[in-house]
Amino acid sequence: MAIQLVTTAAELRAASSRLLARKHGTSQGLVPTMGALHEGHAQLARTAVEQNDVVVASIFVNPLQFGEAADLDRYPRTLEADMALLEAEGVDLVFAPEVDEVYPDGEPLVRITAGTLGQKWEGESRPGHFDGALTVVAKLLHYGMPGSAPGTLPAYRAYFGQKDAQQLTLVQRMVTDLNFPVEIVPVPTVRSADGLALSSRNRFLSAAEAEAALVLSRALRLIEARANAHEPLGLASAQALVASQPLVELDYFDVVDPRTLEPFAENCQDTPFRGEALAIIAARVGPVRLIDNIPLSS
Repeated sequence: MAIQLVTTAAELRAASSRLLARKHGTSQGLVPTMGALHEGHAQLARTAVEQNDVVVASIFVNPLQFGEAADLDRYPRTLEADMALLEAEGVDLVFAPEVDEVYPDGEPLVRITAGTLGQKWEGESRPGHFDGALTVVAKLLHYGMPGSAPGTLPAYRAYFGQKDAQQLTLVQRMVTDLNFPVEIVPVPTVRSADGLALSSRNRFLSAAEAEAALVLSRALRLIEARANAHEPLGLASAQALVASQPLVELDYFDVVDPRTLEPFAENCQDTPFRGEALAIIAARVGPVRLIDNIPLSS
């Protein structure tokens, strides 16, 4: 069956209910996106299709997540290509609402607040970003909730990439703290053959900048290798590796607790690494700000 496009919450609920009934489905998956899809999004969709009877992908460029109007205007809109990618992966429904469908009264007066977890790292560099992101994710999780026949309650899952590690952590905390009836499924970061984490922003890099950006994944892999060898992580030398690339302006590079995002003070410099942690990095490469991370365990 061809993929179906809907643009209102009412259409989405009706269409998902029909599909669940037609397929005798017991589960529905949601893949929230802002469009400009790439292989990383394809992996999210692929995982959702493998695990659910009905899959919805949302495409919505959320104005609350952009600090400057110019960045919002520049964000690529590629709906036709996005739908082709999602259809190829077996997604059933695309929910692509207009801004006034999601925010019918204009900018919302009440928002989800990311709290202290959202004020560090990306939150410090982009004030208010996570409040906007969580507000729209909360709305999308409500929109994507499966319609069901009386007496049935389909399983409900939502899929987020691990590349946006802080956002994933915040969504998981929001769902837990506010009792959302949805399972959050993390999907590993997808990388190009040379190691660069896939991002919709990569298209804005020149060839020289794309080559320079590879230092981010190299530095992360250096930390990972030391963790796997139970060695001190030597974060300072990995930071120096990034600083040696003149086209890269480092914002932050640290090792943090994956649950609290607090710096992982133990075992980083002078003693063998033990436990679980997350190496996170953000840098500006030319006009583009890139983020990446890698889980560490021993």
